Amino acid sequence: MNSVNLDKYSDPFFLGETKEELRRIRQDFHVHPEIGLVTPRTSRIIADLLKDYGVDEVHEGVGGDGVVGVIYGKLPGEASVGLRADIDALPLKELSNHDHVSQVEGAMHACGHDGHAAALLGAAKKLASERNFGGKVVLVFQPGEEGWSGAKHMMEDGLFERFPMQEIYAFHNSSAIEPGRIALNYGAMQAAADAFTIVVKGKGGHASRPNLNHDPVIAAAHIILALQTIVSREVDPLETAVVSCCSLQAGDPRAQSVCPDSCQIVGTARTFSPEVRDLVEKRIGEISASIAVGLGCTAETDYGRFYPPCINTPEQAAFMADVAAGFVGEENVDRNYPRMAGGEDFAFMLEKVPGAYIRIGQGGASAHNPYFDFNDEILPLAASVLAATAEKRLQKLNGGGNSAE
Repeated sequence: MNSVNLDKYSDPFFLGETKEELRRIRQDFHVHPEIGLVTPRTSRIIADLLKDYGVDEVHEGVGGDGVVGVIYGKLPGEASVGLRADIDALPLKELSNHDHVSQVEGAMHACGHDGHAAALLGAAKKLASERNFGGKVVLVFQPGEEGWSGAKHMMEDGLFERFPMQEIYAFHNSSAIEPGRIALNYGAMQAAADAFTIVVKGKGGHASRPNLNHDPVIAAAHIILALQTIVSREVDPLETAVVSCCSLQAGDPRAQSVCPDSCQIVGTARTFSPEVRDLVEKRIGEISASIAVGLGCTAETDYGRFYPPCINTPEQAAFMADVAAGFVGEENVDRNYPRMAGGEDFAFMLEKVPGAYIRIGQGGASAHNPYFDFNDEILPLAASVLAATAEKRLQKLNGGGNSAE
């Protein structure tokens, strides 16, 4: 791996005072994290900064506390491109001791959304200042990514109807990748994230006379084991899926001699294609019901589809990779990065319009742990890639050429 001088490979616009400004913004967000769909302070600061930067339209309250900005270029053209950043924190107590530690008990930016928001604000500042493009750039600041389907809420509030976008782009920091390296692939980046609950009902009674009972715990045990055959025996071996049973609850731990009437299995399923997702949902229900009946019980499955798979469209992913390579060099762009089984609600937006989602390496502690902190040194690079992707893609969409260089 070649070491990357992050300032050297960033747009000069984002160095010096602008870099320090983005650092201050990011650390302020970190000190004051907000969880879920309710992010009034964060959203107000974002809206105020967009207005200060001269963004033409600033719309607040989109899908809750979402903020949308629109910048019109000074060149001819009618095309439109979107840039999106998530802005919410996690319900986690921070254990770090740096000088910008969270001041909100039980909340912290443990996934770097503070950095995502700051980077997109940086891109907004450059795009509004220079306007070297035709058409418009739509800036989407989205709350509620961490399990709240914030993207879906914004879309249900008319995001794409009110602010038409032909394409949309986003990034996520990555602790697993060294600072300055950029990674993506031309297909599924993240899995569909679904959850299931199976309620097994039998006939309870005294545990000393099991012959008079229909034990739902035994049925649940068989169901848990049988569900593992979905991935090993039914999913195409060239595909990938996860079926994990993560909780089994039955009876009262104080009643050692009582067979319960019912029990509950809770788990998650992760898939990367609509076809495999349909198969997994169907077979979890079928297997559970048939095994339960065979053991004198019944099983009802509630399968919840939460985030769809986050799938890059090849043309847009290749374009964004070319833009990134223009900053860090082709040797520091991994175009075949392995897909991950975690969920990402940017997937909802990519189901609506073409686009791409990339990872920018930052090193350090892994996300979703109490010692995580966004690496401020990647802010100029992230802002550079976002701004340049919008500018160059609009040039192409407006008929000005095919190159991302």
